[in-house]
Amino acid sequence: MKVLFWGVRGSFPTPLSDFQLKSKISAVLQRVKPCDLESETTREKFLASLPSSLFGYVGGNTPCVELKDDLLNKKNEYILFDAGSGIVEFGRSLNFRLNPSGNVFHIFISHFHWDHIHGLPFFTPGYNSGNVIHFYSTRKEMKEILEGQMEEPYFPVSMSGDRGFSPKTYFHVLSKDQDVVLGNLKITNKEVHHPGGCTAYKVDDGSSSFIYSTDTELIGENFSNTEENSRFYRGVGTILLDAQYTEPEAREKVNWGHSSFSSAVDFTLNWGIKKLILFHHEPMYSDSKLYGILQSARWYLETENKNLQVILAVENAEVDI
Repeated sequence: MKVLFWGVRGSFPTPLSDFQLKSKISAVLQRVKPCDLESETTREKFLASLPSSLFGYVGGNTPCVELKDDLLNKKNEYILFDAGSGIVEFGRSLNFRLNPSGNVFHIFISHFHWDHIHGLPFFTPGYNSGNVIHFYSTRKEMKEILEGQMEEPYFPVSMSGDRGFSPKTYFHVLSKDQDVVLGNLKITNKEVHHPGGCTAYKVDDGSSSFIYSTDTELIGENFSNTEENSRFYRGVGTILLDAQYTEPEAREKVNWGHSSFSSAVDFTLNWGIKKLILFHHEPMYSDSKLYGILQSARWYLETENKNLQVILAVENAEVDI
């Protein structure tokens, strides 16, 4: 299994501003030496030496994560978590991957705050009548909510109208701990602490496992060694976890539904999880600030003397599970 990030920001889309772009260019120019410009080879070597915060872009789209599984993808089936603005980019990327005779999309919705569903009206594969769309959620009103954001006056095309989504669109309401089996994958769910509710999803293929846990405010009971917690978290290979705040911000924003990077590290260590992906980035943070948070998380981890890999979710990046 692999995960590919199409949207990693929280709250609202944040395209790269002129100021941020100019700041990156200025910082790069301060580093360049005449010898770096002598040839194509030296230029490429110089660019490769730049930190990711300068020669790259964390991304400004809101949450959408693709889970890539070879067996399902060979059958033209795709798994997505959430439908923020990142799902638009996912749809655009499929031009050379789609089967003209039809494809199957499994879209797991964590919750229905706008940043997790507002890309859906612009998901172009949804309008192809040959495609099959499956939505999954623990909210029984899922169908009404998703169709509601595509009604007048919010959007000119309704989800279920003649010009709307494929007639082969299905809505699956999941009960607590209900398994969804797709090929050799088993997907289970667990509610997490967030205003209005939010669902985390765990994917297990028998040899590796992955948890998608966006918009999660970690509280004391999440660390408790209960049977329910142990069954969901213990020994998972990789967790993608909300880490929107620094610790001072988290203390100021109790019950806002998000966690600090240090709490995310503590939680991951608590459950013996091997890899942590920091996710749902604060929309007002620059790339340099986010990479600074990643470094701080790694420094914090060193004080615990633990072996854990910490990664920053970056758009278009792919991570092995």
